[in-house]
Amino acid sequence: MTQNPRVYVIHENPEWFPPLRKAFEAEGVPVEEVLLTEGGIDLTAAPAPGVYWSRMSASAHTRGNGFSKEFTRATLSWLEASGVRVVNGRGVIDLEVSKVEQHLALQRLGFDVPRTSAVFGTRDLVSTARAFGTPFISKHNQGGKGLGVRRWDDLDEFAAWVSSPEFEESPDGITLIQELLVGAESFVTRAEFVGSEFVYAVRVDTSGDTFEFCPADACALPGQAPLFQLRERTASGDPIAEHPLIKRLPEFLRAYDIEIAGIEFIETVDGRTVVYDVNTNTNYNPDVESASERSGPREIAAFLGRLLADEFASEVAA
Repeated sequence: MTQNPRVYVIHENPEWFPPLRKAFEAEGVPVEEVLLTEGGIDLTAAPAPGVYWSRMSASAHTRGNGFSKEFTRATLSWLEASGVRVVNGRGVIDLEVSKVEQHLALQRLGFDVPRTSAVFGTRDLVSTARAFGTPFISKHNQGGKGLGVRRWDDLDEFAAWVSSPEFEESPDGITLIQELLVGAESFVTRAEFVGSEFVYAVRVDTSGDTFEFCPADACALPGQAPLFQLRERTASGDPIAEHPLIKRLPEFLRAYDIEIAGIEFIETVDGRTVVYDVNTNTNYNPDVESASERSGPREIAAFLGRLLADEFASEVAA
């Protein structure tokens, strides 16, 4: 018997899924998780009918699921070859797991991005950093949650770290050396998009000594001060939806078929507005959700529900 069409959510971390499941239930949209931590694909078979949404995370390796990223590539290739509707498909996973790809895609469309060098291995890391001058940051090309990001104010300390057992290599062997961006105020902004359209913006406090900014409830630490607030206004007092960058970002999202994402940017002390991260497996912070008139998970469930209805009008109606 053929299963009724539904939304299939491709991912590897069940801890991040409960808020999304509640949203699908509230919207009345049938949903099923596809955990790519094991299993196989019959490449000669047709996929189950439905709409498939990939939210595979670049940080999967931190949970022992590093090869899930490659399994996702294979799965998305099979789904797209089969002609099913895929949200955040095969090209998007390449952006999710590579900050180099994100940087080049943004730069190609004229967005301001941080000055960055990508270094494979360790031989040229110190000389590359020396060319930057201090302060600078190092980060993994294939990261997630801000893990692996460090600020450096001393080249000798950086060189000692690179040659020490404490050095942690990116899963793909590529380390980024990047200019340190200093905000006009102690926050960065994460703009959330669903259907490539703006939903709301999040103000992320950067006053603490960390770069680890995972918004999901499952990432919160006991006693941690709130890092995330709804951002409602621009620096000039206009509604945040009128921010020039936020008005431009849908152009970037549509150009690369990114339908659901959180885009992070910083407004610097020297007057730049710099985009530095694209999160295509975006999570939503409960404090922000409670303050916003619109819910990110509910917007996703409604959007995917509409796609499902468009694709399978007769089956969904039945």
